[in-house]
Amino acid sequence: MRLDGPKPEAYMRQRDTPPQRGAPICKDGDIAMTKPAALPRVNAFSSGPCAKRPGWSLKALSDAPLGRSHRAKVGKTKLKLAIDLTREVLGVPADYRIGIVPASDTGAVEMALWSLLGARGVDMVAWESFGEGWVTDVVKQLKLTDVRTITAPYGELPNLKKVDTKTRDVVFTWNGTTSGVRVPDADWIAADREGLTICDATSAAFAQDLDWAKLDVTTFSWQKVLGGEAAHGMIILSPRAVERLLTYKPAWPLPKIFRMTSGGKLIEGIFVGETINTPSMLCVEDYIDALNWAKKVGGLAGLMKRADANTRALASWVKKTPWIDFLAVKPKTRSNTSVCLKFTDPKVVALDAAKQADFAKAVVAILEKEGAGLDLGHYRDAPPGLRIWCGATVQTRDVKALIPWIEYAFATERAKLG
Repeated sequence: MRLDGPKPEAYMRQRDTPPQRGAPICKDGDIAMTKPAALPRVNAFSSGPCAKRPGWSLKALSDAPLGRSHRAKVGKTKLKLAIDLTREVLGVPADYRIGIVPASDTGAVEMALWSLLGARGVDMVAWESFGEGWVTDVVKQLKLTDVRTITAPYGELPNLKKVDTKTRDVVFTWNGTTSGVRVPDADWIAADREGLTICDATSAAFAQDLDWAKLDVTTFSWQKVLGGEAAHGMIILSPRAVERLLTYKPAWPLPKIFRMTSGGKLIEGIFVGETINTPSMLCVEDYIDALNWAKKVGGLAGLMKRADANTRALASWVKKTPWIDFLAVKPKTRSNTSVCLKFTDPKVVALDAAKQADFAKAVVAILEKEGAGLDLGHYRDAPPGLRIWCGATVQTRDVKALIPWIEYAFATERAKLG
């Protein structure tokens, strides 16, 4: 990965310059393809961990209280600042609680499932691998019996009218990281609901407009839209979620890292920076830096604008390119962060599933070898294609510079099919 700017940081390994840039490389039909002359300045397009913010360097971490306890005053102050800045940037209501928890977004979701489900029936809504994973945990691990599963294949959104948001709990992902399909809004959630909504928003937070009035539990990690580091999760609780915690006791024992109550009372310290286990103060500093950068670029509105601009650059190209399309069937459900694309060329589509996957991997391998784009492959359970991260830390100029390289890589592999 290269950081922002024309030169890598001194601690980054220098990448060899691919030879013969600008030379014709193949002829596919009547279209002569040429190796592009310019590379993206930053070639990090992973969907997690994601690209660092523009201009990031190790100097951003110089104020990290390394070697100090997270329970010391300096540690608690940093953790509380991270929570306060999260509330400010995301516009979280004042009466919602925000906590830093272990094990990234996965830990935050599991904490919510284990602590809150079982009080009433639950509708599990899934349309990609992570949503399906939550279904598996609820059915096979928690072994709940009153579970309805509302699903859709990759590229589609389930019929949300079938979800009972009035009387049942609901678990869903706002943005499907592995399918590139998101809910366009929260209008389908009842305002006068009796159950709770538990939303995995890890690839939506800071890039999409979350409707807090419709969300009771919201989770995400630092490593997505803001380009933070892995292993730390965030959980945001509405007053209704807190009420459930105080009035309902699950039938199963809770591991220590899932417990948000003690003696029938909320452990308030979790929500002011007194974390359940030891956090990395280096990662905390990095998250604070990302949040301060977010404020500088216009807060949530600015972050959304940046992600939308990146996605528009790809959409404009896809519209005029006959051999590629969005995996998301409907434009209004297309993600503006984890953009998933599929190859539609007849000769590629005619291949069996395994060979289609091999074709996509070969395209990705060329992009990585040339230094044009890193970690662009489809998720292991998803249909073959590309997954290009377009979150706020990615520069639109780099997305535009990547596109000719995708064309080059595709043409190279397509020529092998005859």
